[in-house]
Amino acid sequence: MSLPAPKLDAQPDERTTMELGECLPMTAEVIDSHLYIGGVDMVELAKDAGTALYVYDQADLEHRMETYREAFRTRYPNSDIIYASKAFLNKAVCRLVNKHDLCLDVSGGGELAVARAVDFPMERVFVHGNNKTSQELSEAIAAGVGRIVVDSRIEATRVSQIASEVGVTQDIYMRITPGVEADTHEYIRTGCEDSKFGFTMREDFAFKCVGDILDMPNVNLVGFHMHIGSQIFALHSFDEAIKVIVEFAARVKETYGVEVEDIDVGGGLGIAYTAEDKPATIDDFAQVVTDSMKKYCAEYNFKLPRLLCEPGRSMVAVPGVTLYTVGILKTLPGIRKYVAIDGGMSDNIRTALYHAEYEPVIANKANQPRTEIVTVCGKHCESGDAVAIDRPLQHPDLGDIICMFGTGAYCYSMSSNYNGQPRPGIVFVKDGQARMVTRRETYDDLMACDIDADLL
Repeated sequence: MSLPAPKLDAQPDERTTMELGECLPMTAEVIDSHLYIGGVDMVELAKDAGTALYVYDQADLEHRMETYREAFRTRYPNSDIIYASKAFLNKAVCRLVNKHDLCLDVSGGGELAVARAVDFPMERVFVHGNNKTSQELSEAIAAGVGRIVVDSRIEATRVSQIASEVGVTQDIYMRITPGVEADTHEYIRTGCEDSKFGFTMREDFAFKCVGDILDMPNVNLVGFHMHIGSQIFALHSFDEAIKVIVEFAARVKETYGVEVEDIDVGGGLGIAYTAEDKPATIDDFAQVVTDSMKKYCAEYNFKLPRLLCEPGRSMVAVPGVTLYTVGILKTLPGIRKYVAIDGGMSDNIRTALYHAEYEPVIANKANQPRTEIVTVCGKHCESGDAVAIDRPLQHPDLGDIICMFGTGAYCYSMSSNYNGQPRPGIVFVKDGQARMVTRRETYDDLMACDIDADLL
């Protein structure tokens, strides 16, 4: 794991914080040179709560939930939004999902446990995963989840067996791999033919499996699911995939006499990680998806199904930021300027994994232009540990508070205790109030699972 070659031709963009546009949380503003979000001074918050620190603009987060729900329901009344909790989940966001009448996608027993801990309605829970354990399936079926998205014939058999033992009939979707190559990073494509996810359509395998699943006891095939990838800007990919899934559903109706009630088109709408990114809006996405569903259902003589989609990143990424404190400055002439922070790959692995890009600013110099090119590196024992590589930044000094935008998705979810680093706390800010919703881990937390067995 290492950094890419230095961008020796990179030039600072001279932008001030408020010129970063769609990268900013909705309530971001600059007052007396300090960055404020949700009416809260990020510099003072960093001093009071410590860094590294995840911060969420609660108003922005709730606005996106409402926008998604209304964008679909006004165009397609029989629709639901499923929040993809893998992007970010704790009790607080789970309660907000329920408050705004959204459904919840969980991809493991732990995520289901969070939903149950806040009494989230189980009938609005959808269970994902390409290798759900028997324990996870048993927990989900016993809890009364609304849908289990089966990923293989083996898993469908397991669901059937467990549901039979529990004495229920479990509603399921089949996840179909549509063979559509989304225009995104290869690590986050999920709908192409070479994928660990879903029933492949090659050699009509998925279609043949429908017959097997319809013959299984205690499962009820009520829908089909697809997901073509994440961080997608080219909306035509969704149109292509919806055509595939509707044509598939119509063939199932014609051959097996079963017309499924639901079609879940997955998520994947991209967001602006950098000021140069120009993603489609939620309304643009909803328009394409609903138009495509209506068009292809008419073409293939298939009744309009309940339409579902699963946003995650596009709901929580931009409302979330991470605050750090600058601890070391190091310049390698003709190579790079390093700004070392009190976090890194333990709280944001995405940059180390696939050189994801973010926009950093200095929260206590938010009104100043970004006049330097720096690499914001972490404190961990890996040369590839960085959260922003060769990006513009205001002139840094020791003790400055750096705010990294767009970190609300997959950073906390994928965080670790590498080098014994306690995970950061999470703060929601709104109307001038800061509320700690997940406390910072302590050193005792790092050892909480250890057993003091006598090995000597």
